Amino acid sequence: MDKVELIATSSFGLEAIVAREVKKLGYEDVKVENARVSFTADLSAICRGNLWLRSADRLLIKMGEFEARSFTELFDKTRDLPWADWLPVNANFPVQGKSIRSQLFSVPDCQAIVKKAVVESLKGRYHKQWFEENGPRYTIEVGILKDVATITLDTSGAGLHKRGYRKLSSAAPLKETLAAAMIDLSRWHPDRLLLDPFCGSGTIPIEAAMTALNQAPGLNREFAAENWPVIPKKYWLDARTEANDLLNREMRLKIRGTDINPEALSLARYHARQAGLEKQIHFQQMPVAQVQTKEKFGFLITNPPYGQRLQDLPSVEKLYREMSGIFKKNLSTWSFYIITAHKELETFFGRRADKKRKLYNGRIECHFYQSTAPSRRGGNRKRKLITQTYNRAIPGPI
Repeated sequence: MDKVELIATSSFGLEAIVAREVKKLGYEDVKVENARVSFTADLSAICRGNLWLRSADRLLIKMGEFEARSFTELFDKTRDLPWADWLPVNANFPVQGKSIRSQLFSVPDCQAIVKKAVVESLKGRYHKQWFEENGPRYTIEVGILKDVATITLDTSGAGLHKRGYRKLSSAAPLKETLAAAMIDLSRWHPDRLLLDPFCGSGTIPIEAAMTALNQAPGLNREFAAENWPVIPKKYWLDARTEANDLLNREMRLKIRGTDINPEALSLARYHARQAGLEKQIHFQQMPVAQVQTKEKFGFLITNPPYGQRLQDLPSVEKLYREMSGIFKKNLSTWSFYIITAHKELETFFGRRADKKRKLYNGRIECHFYQSTAPSRRGGNRKRKLITQTYNRAIPGPI
């Protein structure tokens, strides 16, 4: 097959970032919708997309999309899709589902109908009545929105946020894909110090280092589609070779993560070692009240406590006031990028954000407050040249 239609799914609010990542990979036929970015490409894009997409949740193959108001319609139109072009005779093909504002509201029934339809389709090609399903995994999803069914195959397996470095977890961890998106939105550049004073298990500093070094986020993990016979092994080998060739191992970064919790910092150091970045990030135990630096300009990118429980709100609001005083004193010329579910951050922080963007940390609705340092407003020629150089390092079409 020459071309396939792919869907990079994302959290709400990150679609434009995912679309930009897809275009940087050299794919131009891009369509942005709620929580997904669609594009058409060749089979090698499955390998390259899984390796390189930093802010997407999964990479799916769109098998078909059609109106389905009855189980008969769902069965017939699913059966007519070219399943045998993708699934070998021993394929393991579980079916997942979701239905929103549709007449076919029973998800288990929809899953069963799709499973039966795929089996009937494969019977016609393989002339078998029963399939063992002991081979590669092909997760099928039926998603029905307003009576329109979209049938997809998941090429990623585990979600793309699972880079392979975070083996252990701290309380309320920030998802890697969201951290990468925050780095992208901040327009941080490796010539500036990046500080996360609530670094926890290290996700923001690690994602920043991976981005700056042009390290493909999926380089150290495997994907479901690597075991699919229809995708030549050479495509995966070429994609990994490309990723290794584009990795900038020589750059030295100024990234610092601090936290008051020694156990969280132990996790952060462990995760940095797993990612091969322990020499690029400096972690230090420190309460936010002691944060200071000799760097006149820098980027503070962080995910502070939210105070989701009512009894925690007073202490969180006190913390925000403390942050305001310390940052005004020691970091007055810095840029600030803070994500929180607390809607009054600006009131307690004492600094109006230049931009606010609604994002979701898991299922928690948050706002990403972006406040640019005065020295960065109006542009900077040196920074522009650095940006152009960095963007040229991003992989384009092979």
